[in-house]
Amino acid sequence: MQYSFANERGAVSGTIGGPVIDLRILATSDLHANLLAWDYHTSRPCPQRGLARVATLIHKARFERPQSLLFDNGDFLHGTVLGDFIAETTPLLRSGRPLHAHPMIAAMNALDYDAVALGNHEFGHGLGFLRRSLAATRFPIVCSNLYFKPTRGAPLAAPYLLLHRDLRDRHGKLHRLKIAILGFIPPQTTVWEKRYLKSRASVDDITASARHLVPELRARGADLIIALSHSGIGEAEAEPGAENASSALAEIDGIDVVIAGHTHLTFPTASRPDLAGKPAVMPGFFGSHLGVIDLTLRHSSKGWRIAGFGAEIRPVSRRDPVTGQVEALVSDDAAIVEIARPAHEALLARTDIEIGHSPIALNSHFALLTQSPPLALVAAAQADHLRRVLVGTALANLPLLSAVAPFKAGGRGGPENYTDIPAGPLLTRHVSDLYIHPNSLSCLRVSGQDLYDWLERSVSLYHQIAPGAVDAALIDEDFPSFNFDTIHGLSYQIDLTEPPRFNTFGRVIAPEARRIRDLRYQGQAVRPEQIFALATNNYRAAGGIGFPGTGTAQVVYEGAEGNREMLAAYLRSGGIPAPAPFDWRFVSMPGSTVTLDLSPNAEAHLAQVPHLRLEPLMQLATGFRRFRLYL
Repeated sequence: MQYSFANERGAVSGTIGGPVIDLRILATSDLHANLLAWDYHTSRPCPQRGLARVATLIHKARFERPQSLLFDNGDFLHGTVLGDFIAETTPLLRSGRPLHAHPMIAAMNALDYDAVALGNHEFGHGLGFLRRSLAATRFPIVCSNLYFKPTRGAPLAAPYLLLHRDLRDRHGKLHRLKIAILGFIPPQTTVWEKRYLKSRASVDDITASARHLVPELRARGADLIIALSHSGIGEAEAEPGAENASSALAEIDGIDVVIAGHTHLTFPTASRPDLAGKPAVMPGFFGSHLGVIDLTLRHSSKGWRIAGFGAEIRPVSRRDPVTGQVEALVSDDAAIVEIARPAHEALLARTDIEIGHSPIALNSHFALLTQSPPLALVAAAQADHLRRVLVGTALANLPLLSAVAPFKAGGRGGPENYTDIPAGPLLTRHVSDLYIHPNSLSCLRVSGQDLYDWLERSVSLYHQIAPGAVDAALIDEDFPSFNFDTIHGLSYQIDLTEPPRFNTFGRVIAPEARRIRDLRYQGQAVRPEQIFALATNNYRAAGGIGFPGTGTAQVVYEGAEGNREMLAAYLRSGGIPAPAPFDWRFVSMPGSTVTLDLSPNAEAHLAQVPHLRLEPLMQLATGFRRFRLYL
């Protein structure tokens, strides 16, 4: 859905109160190397995504307002199959110089970005690859809270930028403005990307860094300060080190515009038009939207100030309100398609290589309601690999468990955001569908109490349900499915009459809440002091978003092997997907029903979950199908 807001602050006449300049700010974020409108998991067109689609919106927006600036808010280089393919297969150096530009960089060069911020995923394939990729940029890179230890190499990014732009006022007179650009990444980046950043870099608190830099920029004559915040909206009073601090950033005096990102949401919304009264956008993900901010700048004795603004997000697609089907709103930009073509064709040539076979369908339609075959397969592959790694170590005799989360389970990704692989051949592209992130395997030494708390964090996904409730909403839509871990090897029940102990950011909000009941390992009750080895990924092991039992002190193994590569090896060696055991369930609540929104394709797979009393209801304009679950 598209939202647009305007906020006029006093008179904006070109003759009253000084000259007036109209300036448009355009923004993308979280592109994740989605150059084309194509889903490499299903090998089908996907009209909801792609820089080639956004490029058409950029050209149109520039035509409407020639005085414009274009920025990207980070996570542009990696995070999808194409980005990983380029990193793994494309030579980038010849005699110390780039052989050719990364196609994402080439496309952004062609679109003439004014500046680009770094996101946390930029570091996913190491500093060497990142430096070589950025060597081909024709736009400046900014990151204001990342600090490297002194090296002989050139800095990865500037701590801030001062762009000098000659802009015409409404009477045609030119004025030179200094436009300052700040860029921020989550402080957790050094934890998530510890493989490459450990002992090399630090990331400071977002708001503390901004408060330090804003006065310096004003002293250097900045007329306007724009913050490229690769950080979610968050709360107005963010805690030190907050991952999502864009609201707190907007509260800082001196920051004029905020471009947010990281959490793959859109902003402004129907209920919230700005941040702290300032213009702000968050332009979705994968190239789903273009953020547009129109500023009215007026000059006075205090310099240039924002006299009014409008903010909106422009989508590349829409859903038919009757059928829920996606319809493209724009066509591809031919120049971007041509830039992407060589890498796109090379990737397609290797996505359909058979590496295994599945006797059952692998879909994630019910992954938030019960164990699902895709998660069971990933968990089995993790446990199999780790079991062999631990042979001969002191950990080999510990009970081995495996934690996994559904990366594709609807939510903000829409009704197409599910794994749905039919029984039969398993292809190379299916591995990326089953495990979409380039994580690596880790092992934690955890206690039984850690497991209780870990699962409490996970099941905070659900709303509290009163006994006898009729069609209450089950899922907290603000809670991303990638934080819904299930731990294979355990059995347990979930008591929905209890409130969630954690909020979506991992903060304890109900310390006495106890949803996890009857937690067992091999039929025996788990004791709080009991010790286990737990297979997971490096993101979660390092403390990804507030999971108890994680962190450096708990980690006993950090592998260099990627989870996807490990899964592919498991399948090549004869690992066969098996039906998932029904080892967790909701505590029975007779007479109570809840609703949740799933893919319309879920109805065809209800026979896979006979233990769930699911009833299809209406088709929604969002493209989801609503279901009723009898508790």
